[in-house]
Amino acid sequence: MTAVLVVDDDLTVRDVVRRYLEQAGHRVALADNGEDALAWVAGNSPDLVVLDLMLPGIDGLEVCRRLRATSTVPVIMLTALGEEEDRIAGLSLGADDYVTKPFSPKELTLRVGSVLRRAATPPPPPPSRVLADGDLVLDLSARAATLRGTGLALTTREFDLLAFLLANPGEAFDREQLLERVWGWDFGDQSTVTVHVRRLREKVEPVPAKPVRIVTVWGLGYRYDPAS
Repeated sequence: MTAVLVVDDDLTVRDVVRRYLEQAGHRVALADNGEDALAWVAGNSPDLVVLDLMLPGIDGLEVCRRLRATSTVPVIMLTALGEEEDRIAGLSLGADDYVTKPFSPKELTLRVGSVLRRAATPPPPPPSRVLADGDLVLDLSARAATLRGTGLALTTREFDLLAFLLANPGEAFDREQLLERVWGWDFGDQSTVTVHVRRLREKVEPVPAKPVRIVTVWGLGYRYDPAS
């Protein structure tokens, strides 16, 4: 039985989400503020956290930031309608998905199941164990990346995305394809691809605002153009 922590300061939301998740076979813990949520995670090992962004005291973004400093537990954010900047910020901090309020408890339950399946079965890496493009080298066995001989600090998702693009040079992919083929997501927020592409460009492009490796294919998505 998977353990899910639901963090929301609205009693009604907590109760409804708890009942739906328990009916789906999950064990549910509840918290109504960020401090209690962080303390509960520190003393337990949840399989997933459902996290509202608008919390008293420590808000959801700060909770997500602190979680990611010590844990890879999947996080689904609950956000208010129209708060796109907060959603993008949460995804940048490592949240796995988001649901916009008001939401369907049934949809949230399905998303919880989907994120848990993705976390349990990460996609296999490309067949080649070393990928290289000039001064950019990815060692898939060690999951290490270097640029001009210097190590790159990449998150798991950044590494997987860069490895996929590098293994398929010159081929354009839309964001839905990248969600499915890189991370095995059957549905999810496509803006997470945009966020991770931007972060990768900041790390591998000479001028991130004018990318020459991870280029935008207007009206479609992205393509990797080899430098060498």
